[in-house]
Amino acid sequence: MRYIDNCMNWQERLSSDPKICHGALCVRGTRVMVTVVLDNLADGLSIERVLEEYPTLRREDVQAAVAYAAELVHERQGPPSSSAR
Repeated sequence: MRYIDNCMNWQERLSSDPKICHGALCVRGTRVMVTVVLDNLADGLSIERVLEEYPTLRREDVQAAVAYAAELVHERQGPPSSSAR
């Protein structure tokens, strides 16, 4: 069993609508794009700080963004290219 099977169902918290942010994946009911959440976490912001910066978000929304990213990584086929090193 893969780890992702134990993660939350991100589809319940994230959505894409062509009328909102040009169809980018956002936290449902907001205009906060998943890429913004992930970029902030990658830059070293804590979940608590992300929640402070985006008060419309809940902890589960941030976790959903991470679960979505994890699922994308699991779907990758083959080893990473040598140019990524």
